[in-house]
Amino acid sequence: MSAEKPTQSVDIELKRLENRIDELIHVCDRLTEENRQLRDQQQVLQTDHAQLLQKNEQVKNRVEAMITRLKSMEKHP
Repeated sequence: MSAEKPTQSVDIELKRLENRIDELIHVCDRLTEENRQLRDQQQVLQTDHAQLLQKNEQVKNRVEAMITRLKSMEKHP
């Protein structure tokens, strides 16, 4: 019976270790998915940012063109 106690103790420790490893695997899987989602989100935001910069540049050019036309109209009444 004394030989059973150390075996039970080892079995309990192995079970605890197995549970902890399972928890770590779960955390790694969750973090991997979260990382993937964040990378996807970052890509969308970068695309949106580039589009906004392009639109801003277009608006700026249009406003500058309107100002130039207005100034030319002032010179030639």
